[in-house]
Amino acid sequence: MSTMWQGCLAHTDYFEMRSSGGHDYGVWVTTPPRYDPAAAQAPAVYVLDGNWAVGMTAPLIVTQLDPMQPIQPYVQVSVGYAGEEAEQWERLRNRDLVPPGEPIAKEYIDAVEMGVETGTMTREQADAYLAELSDSRGDMFLNFLTDDLHPRIERDYGTAPSGHGLFGYSYGGLFSLYAWLTNSTFFESIGAGSPGIINEDSQVFARLQAMGDTLPATKLHVTFNDREILGDLAVYQNLTKNTATFLHRLTSRSGSVTSALMHDTHVTGLQASFLSYLRTCRAQ
Repeated sequence: MSTMWQGCLAHTDYFEMRSSGGHDYGVWVTTPPRYDPAAAQAPAVYVLDGNWAVGMTAPLIVTQLDPMQPIQPYVQVSVGYAGEEAEQWERLRNRDLVPPGEPIAKEYIDAVEMGVETGTMTREQADAYLAELSDSRGDMFLNFLTDDLHPRIERDYGTAPSGHGLFGYSYGGLFSLYAWLTNSTFFESIGAGSPGIINEDSQVFARLQAMGDTLPATKLHVTFNDREILGDLAVYQNLTKNTATFLHRLTSRSGSVTSALMHDTHVTGLQASFLSYLRTCRAQ
C-alpha cells in the first residue's frame, strides 16, 4: 500500500492506525521536497477528510519551493478512513468532525432528504448518515490527532516540536473552529474552510461566549465561498451567514484572526481554501 501511494503522490507514505477509542484511520504523510529532519525539522500540518482532500492538497507541498511566495516547510499529515470504511468516509466524518452536542439543523436534514429524492443516496444511507450526527465525537477525534497520531509522526518523521497546523473544510472547518476554541496550544495555526456552522445554535457560539474577551493565541484563518452565499441552497446560505456572524463576534476581541472570500462552490472550494490558509498563516 505504501508503495502504491508513493507512486501516486510524490514523497507520500501511507499507513493505517487504530485510535485509543477503537476506530481505524488511514494516514497519508507527505514530506517536503528534499526533506532531511537531521538537518532541519519541519512541523506537521494535519489535513482532515484525507480520502477526499489528499489528492487536492498534498501536491501543494511544492509551494515550499515557490520563488514568488514561498511557504514555510511542513510535513502534511492527511487523515481519513481505511479499508472498507474508506467508502463510508462521508458518513463517518459526521461522527469525528462534529463537536459533541452539536444540534442538527433542519436545513441539513432537508438537504439529506433531497439526496434521497434525487437518488444520490438510499434511505438506508441517509438514516445512517444522520445517525452519526446524533452521537458526534469531535472531542475523541481531536484526542486521536494530538495524543495517538502525533507521537508516531514525531517519531517516524522527525517533525519539529512546535509550529504545527490544522486545516479542515466544511464539517472539517467546523472541527477546526472547535479545536481552536479548546484553547489548546498544540496548534500554532488553524485553517477553517467554509466551516459547517449550519445551525445558529451551534456549539461554537456557546464556546466563544464562554471564553470572554480573550481569544486563543493560535492563528485562525477562515474562508468561505461567494457561490455559497449567492446560491439557492439553504444549507449553504446558513453556513455562510453563521460563519459571518462568528467572525463579527471576534472583531471586538484581541486575537490573531484573518478571513478571505473564495470564488468557488462548496464542493470546489477546498483546494483554494487550503492554499489561502498556507499563504496567510504559513508564508515565509
